[in-house]
Amino acid sequence: MSSEAEASKGGRELTGKKVLAIFVTMFGTIIGVNLFMAYNAISTFPGMEVSSSYADSQTFDIRRDAQEALGWDASVGLDGDTLILTLVDDYGRPVYPAELDALLTRPTSRLEDQQLVLTRGPNGTLTAPVSVSEGRWRLRLTGMARDGTEYRRNITFELRG
Repeated sequence: MSSEAEASKGGRELTGKKVLAIFVTMFGTIIGVNLFMAYNAISTFPGMEVSSSYADSQTFDIRRDAQEALGWDASVGLDGDTLILTLVDDYGRPVYPAELDALLTRPTSRLEDQQLVLTRGPNGTLTAPVSVSEGRWRLRLTGMARDGTEYRRNITFELRG
C-alpha cells in the first residue's frame, strides 16, 4: 500500500521515533509522579509516635475526651534562643499543670533532641533555653493536670531564615 493510499485513509505511520516518544513520555510521567510522592512522604513523615499503636488505640477515645474537657490551648513561639510556650484555658487564663515535660525534636531525627527545662515566664508563659536552626521542629508536651488528667500535645512548627 502506498503512502498516498494511507494518507487518504487518514492513518499515520507508526515509526520508531514515535514509539520511543510514547515510551519516554509514559515512563517519564510515572517516574515523575513516583518521585513527587516519595519526596512528600519523606518530607512530611512525623516519625514514630507510639511503640504499639494497637495498645494505644484501646484507650485513645477516653484519653482524648478527658484532655479536650480540660479546654487547654497550647502555642509556641521563639525569641532568639528562648522558646516561649503559652498554655491557656478556655477563658484565656494561664495554665500551670502539676507536671509537664517538654521535648523539642526534629520530626525525623533524634540527633538534635532537647529535653527542655520549663520555667515560668512573664504573662503566664513557660520559657526554656533552646538551640535551634532552620527547618521543621516538634515540641512534644506530656504531663498531668492538677486533677490527674493526662495531657499530651505535639506542636509542629517551622523556622525559616
